[in-house]
Amino acid sequence: MKDPYAVLGVSKSATDKDIRSAYRRLAKQYHPDHNPNNAEAEEKFKAVGQAYNILGDKEKRARFDRGDIGADGQERGPFGAGGFGQGGFGGGQGFHQEDLGSFFSDMFGGGFSGDFQPGGAAGRRTSKGADRRYEVTITFVQSVLGTTLELALGEGGHTEVKVPPGLEDGQTLRVRGKGAPGRAMRPGQPGIPGDALITVSVKEDSRFARNGRNIRMTQQVPLKTAVLGGKVTVDTPAGAVTVKIPKHSDSGKVLRLGGRGVGASRQEPAGDLLVTLQLQIGALATELETFLEGLPEA
Repeated sequence: MKDPYAVLGVSKSATDKDIRSAYRRLAKQYHPDHNPNNAEAEEKFKAVGQAYNILGDKEKRARFDRGDIGADGQERGPFGAGGFGQGGFGGGQGFHQEDLGSFFSDMFGGGFSGDFQPGGAAGRRTSKGADRRYEVTITFVQSVLGTTLELALGEGGHTEVKVPPGLEDGQTLRVRGKGAPGRAMRPGQPGIPGDALITVSVKEDSRFARNGRNIRMTQQVPLKTAVLGGKVTVDTPAGAVTVKIPKHSDSGKVLRLGGRGVGASRQEPAGDLLVTLQLQIGALATELETFLEGLPEA
């Protein structure tokens, strides 16, 4: 397996955003739909997915950087990447994990299957299945307030997936046990399935723009209301509310609606909605035009 950083063409200091951008670009470039009957592109597409499976997951990336897992995502032995280390079993090269599978298979007359994992005199078989990747698109409002999606994941049909409030574009949700089936460790003991990794894309909304936990929007206000004060209806992500406009409000004035921004989560309180007022002149009455013409120049 190639180094995942090399597969995605990024450095080890790359940010999560850099890695996500590289994955999206390469996945689109080598996607089978764009390369029909192209075996080389298909292999590259798989390699890109495997690389992002590691680097796109903060925990797995950290474990790979520490040498706990290899480029294939499998656990390394407790003595480092070389299995039993330098000089183990009477040689200078040591055994890699894939070598150990063949070694024990020969030793036990072909009765060994799966990846060897140290831990006991006879070792044990790796039973967890591979993770599977999915992509889903949600609206801006769903991303800031949270939602529940019904998706077809794994082998068990439809699954409800909760999207927490405040999810950002490109973030990945992990759903335990909805990946590929695991290999059975022994009769009557089914293997552990992998996980589903769901990368979420967020549609833009012409009304709103996110700024951390806050949301910004522009609200048109009739000239009369801006001068004399009054009330207007504002469409917030959670629904329409009535907002009081102070007297003599200029264009550009910002009103803060507390708790109307990104929804609250376990870690963060709800954000605010920042409403920038924009005067709407509309059709001026003849009397108002005459009054304005009579005013001295500013």
